[in-house]
Amino acid sequence: MTLSIRGYAAHSATTPLAPHQFERRDPRADDVVIDILYCGVCHSDIHQARNEWGGSQYPLVPGHEIIGRVASVGAEVTGFKPGDMVGVGCMVDSCQHCDACNQGLEQYCKEMPTFTYNSIDRQDGRMTYGGYSERIVVSDKFVLRVPDGVDPKAAAPLLCAGITTWSPLRHWNIGEGHKVAIVGLGGLGHMGLKFAKALGADVTLFTRSPGKEEEARRLGADHVVLSTDPKQMQAVAGHFDFILDTVPHQHDLNPYLATLKLDGVHVLVGLVEPINPPVHAGGLIFGRRSLAGSLIGGIPETQEMLDFCAKHGIGSDVEMITIQDINTAYGRMLNSDVRYRFVIDMASLKNAA
Repeated sequence: MTLSIRGYAAHSATTPLAPHQFERRDPRADDVVIDILYCGVCHSDIHQARNEWGGSQYPLVPGHEIIGRVASVGAEVTGFKPGDMVGVGCMVDSCQHCDACNQGLEQYCKEMPTFTYNSIDRQDGRMTYGGYSERIVVSDKFVLRVPDGVDPKAAAPLLCAGITTWSPLRHWNIGEGHKVAIVGLGGLGHMGLKFAKALGADVTLFTRSPGKEEEARRLGADHVVLSTDPKQMQAVAGHFDFILDTVPHQHDLNPYLATLKLDGVHVLVGLVEPINPPVHAGGLIFGRRSLAGSLIGGIPETQEMLDFCAKHGIGSDVEMITIQDINTAYGRMLNSDVRYRFVIDMASLKNAA
């Protein structure tokens, strides 16, 4: 028996999101049924809704930063019970047997993970639908526990923006004694500042916008460098151990690579392909510098991140909206008019037409 669900969906690449009724699967023995309380709004939701990456299937219900309460659990579920505060991020399944999955790195599943929306359920062939909805059904292996002390509203963006910045910082073992730079102060960048500072690094923000110093320092930056100022860039040449680049569009990487130390690493978490202008090989060779990429994070490290946030009082800076505001919010996001992440109060769905 399937579940009839209310939500908001894109019905084409060119029409606004609108109310939509759809079906979710009958819960399986290992499933957790979650009443959605909050859902973050990610820039990738816009890309998918407007088919900017290709492959969007309509109707498309976006949303992969989901916080809610457990409504019920399947017979085989032992780790969750009704009433628990939980989260669901960008993935709801994977092959669970490849090398990456065996390491808890399901985002790199060799057979591709099943994404929370606009993906095909690998068990029943049904389309997956995201968190702009009242309820979701997810395998317990892909459900995260939200610790006490974490504001559920501020936790929603942690499941994409948060883990996207946390995973590379942890993979490259960033901590005390490291000099770290964050490129860009947006939904991802503000989380990068918070995490790098809490991990003990000396943290710098690279920005193209003058006047962000006070805000950057509030979020954890020890220093701010205006990347359009050649003198400021020259002053930090060969300075950083690690650069986390959160900018989601094409930009010149070469000036940033020049600020890395010997064996420094510049990590991209934005999909900026093709990289243009090209990277100068000399900037890598003379200094044994590395240019790398990182994709969200696995389930174990996402839980680690949530526990770290509870311990250190970290959450995303959010602006709450109703589901009826979603199309306006998309327009504001495209104009960078959000500090720093929109989160939908899904209780507003009850008022949907």
